[in-house]
Amino acid sequence: MNDLLPGRIEIWHKVEALLRDVAWRYGYQEIRTPIVEKTELFKQSIGDQTDIVEKEMYVFDDAGDVSLALRPEATASTVRAGNQHGLFYHQHQRLWYMGPMFRRERPQKGRYRQFHQFGIEAFGWPGTDIDAEVIRLGARIWKELGVDGVSLELNTLGSPETRQRYRDALHQFLSKHIDALDSDSLRRLDRNPLRVLDSKVSSTQEIVAQAPSILDFLEQNCRQDFEDLCESLELEGIKPNVNPRLVRGLDYYTSTVFEWVTDQLGAQSAVCAGGRYDGLVEQRGGQSTPAVGFAMGLERLVELVAIQKNQDIQNFLDVYLVSIVSHRITVALGEELRDAGIRVCEHCGGGKLKNQIKKADSSGSRYAIIIGDEEVQNDTVQLKDLRGDGTQIQVNRSALVATLKQKLSS
Repeated sequence: MNDLLPGRIEIWHKVEALLRDVAWRYGYQEIRTPIVEKTELFKQSIGDQTDIVEKEMYVFDDAGDVSLALRPEATASTVRAGNQHGLFYHQHQRLWYMGPMFRRERPQKGRYRQFHQFGIEAFGWPGTDIDAEVIRLGARIWKELGVDGVSLELNTLGSPETRQRYRDALHQFLSKHIDALDSDSLRRLDRNPLRVLDSKVSSTQEIVAQAPSILDFLEQNCRQDFEDLCESLELEGIKPNVNPRLVRGLDYYTSTVFEWVTDQLGAQSAVCAGGRYDGLVEQRGGQSTPAVGFAMGLERLVELVAIQKNQDIQNFLDVYLVSIVSHRITVALGEELRDAGIRVCEHCGGGKLKNQIKKADSSGSRYAIIIGDEEVQNDTVQLKDLRGDGTQIQVNRSALVATLKQKLSS
């Protein structure tokens, strides 16, 4: 698990604020669910043949022998909450969430056993227009974060009849290659052969590459829906890579599935993934409700932003106050600037002016305000640019707030 420390957490603040803003601009409302749920919720929703349920969940017995789990994802919890509180009953809902999840998987770059996800869930719309909206929302996040090299992998699982015909064909094909399959894939072959497509074992991947394509099993209406979705995305400037091997690792997915991927974060390429789960609300006791959504891991997203923007310590401070006069003067000035919404750090502990300016520079602040006896007498301050060309100007105290706001906004 991972600590978020000063210097890096400022990037988190920036990313989280942008995610909230984008969700709100698309009309999505926030939902918060508990970190702990009954284990059966995830077993029955995600699927007991998935890696998450079989290997990765943190499970414990509560009083009364009730099995509880730290949530490994939030879609199942969102559906449980929606059913419990009547959010889906003859209603449409656009929801978003953000918070910690837990999976006992092998840690790697940007992946920890406690991790954080931002997710979008849309309930009540059966058409591909909402699929396109959810994918566009993801594309806007990359655009507004200013990250490059993220591409869209897209597939469809078709109707239940499509999936059954494809399962039969896939099972028949894989049964001819039993000797080459890994042990997990062998175990899943009879119960859910689609899970074999998720295998990361190279010998199994070589076999999967030769397997039948689910696109060859689509009914005409499913094929038309998928073509309409691809066309809609392309009209919006989003070019999907159709990947017929993409099935996602959770059993609740139906029809549309997608991943946003990058080659900049090591072996695990996905930074955002999702799709339709039209049967989950009904499975969990609600009325039949179409649904689509995605989740993205914030650790990997922040890592991607840091890599591309070459960011580590952020300029989270606007001003560092340097003073060789009475501390009361800097305190009063600091509070005045904070009243104006300016982020200020006052130097404490005294010391020579040169050393204070070094402290100001290492703080990451954009500007230093320097106050000496002469400045006090003239009712002025010295304003030093710490992140630009290092220029230093004299500013009248009465004009300081306006001057700073103008410079900070440029």
